[in-house]
Amino acid sequence: MKKSLFLTPGILILALAGCTGQPSTSSSSDQTEQLSWDEIQQEAAGETVRMYMWGGDEGINQYMDEWVKPRLKEEYDVNFERIPLNTNEIIQKLETEKRAGQQEGTIDLIWMNGENFKRAKESSLLHGPFTEQIPNFQTYYDTESLDFTYDFGTETEGFEAPWGKVQFVFHYDSSKMDVPPSSLEELQEWIGENPGKFTYPAAGDFTGDAFIRHVLYGKTSSLEQLLEEPYSLDLVEEGAQEVWGYLNEIEPDLWRGGETYPSSLTELDRLYSQGEIWMTMGYNEARAEVLVEDGVFPETTESFILEEPGSIGNAHFLSIPFNSPNKEAAMAAINFMLSPEAQSVKLSQEYWGENTPIDFTTLNAEEKNRFDEIERGETVLDQQTLDDAFLPEIDAAYVPWLQEQWIDEVASE
Repeated sequence: MKKSLFLTPGILILALAGCTGQPSTSSSSDQTEQLSWDEIQQEAAGETVRMYMWGGDEGINQYMDEWVKPRLKEEYDVNFERIPLNTNEIIQKLETEKRAGQQEGTIDLIWMNGENFKRAKESSLLHGPFTEQIPNFQTYYDTESLDFTYDFGTETEGFEAPWGKVQFVFHYDSSKMDVPPSSLEELQEWIGENPGKFTYPAAGDFTGDAFIRHVLYGKTSSLEQLLEEPYSLDLVEEGAQEVWGYLNEIEPDLWRGGETYPSSLTELDRLYSQGEIWMTMGYNEARAEVLVEDGVFPETTESFILEEPGSIGNAHFLSIPFNSPNKEAAMAAINFMLSPEAQSVKLSQEYWGENTPIDFTTLNAEEKNRFDEIERGETVLDQQTLDDAFLPEIDAAYVPWLQEQWIDEVASE
């Protein structure tokens, strides 16, 4: 019988897919790249930077509006406006402006990664390269790290600066289960013993896609090749039947018998908060902390990762559009948001709680102490556990293929 997808209003972050990088071509029509940092600061003063970004998390919004905005004004005399919009819609807007020859747009700064970056870079929608002009990036970050030089298989080539990093974790209600599963096999066994208490978002949702990739990682015999080589349909098809077999085997014991799937992480979290399911999941290892504190998640919420295959993590970035009217102000904002102070506040639970891509070996004693004093919360796994389980992303070109195949092989069966 053909199943329906559970289509309720939710947040969809489109941030995946991509392949190997293309030759770098700057889309700049000005001489910003020739300016010194002092000159960039002078040009930025008094200007307004308009940051278009996903706006579905209140903690993130508060961090930007209540902490970043006033301090950016104080330090650089740059005004800040946050415009909430899904990233794929931002890219569509830039594509329209590019086709129309609009050399002065309204977007100065974008939060993105994955498919959206690949799409923007290959369509010459971005200003750059610019990261060599950002002092805090050059000072506090490992500029040669593969986490920053590649974004889901696409070479960044200075067209985006790393802003944060996240890792995929599961959250569960410890009052309803004693020991969480540690592998895909144990997860399957638990699902069978607790029918209706587990599900995952449909393919096409950021979190649902990531869960499917974890199954791929665990079931393919070609994981090392998948991680190290460019997109190859022949390579992924070798393990695909194992993936669909696993997902079809657990399906009858999923929430609502697998006849419908949540359309978003928002919907999955709602089911968990109401006790209909006993697990939820998602990128950002610290995201449950605020949800527990706000009474959305039960106080008995704890976190775990699957030791087999591991936990997928990635970085996300800041980019400047080709037709930003305030590129210098955007660069000043990026420099500020990459600073140790801004990164430490972002790491704290007061607003966001997200991990930082900063290189701790570059910090002085006072800066390092600021990070060391941060308590990430009881629901956050220790960094060593996260590091030991870390898995890099495969070439993101696999994602749309997995989405299409999931519909054919799982949702429609």
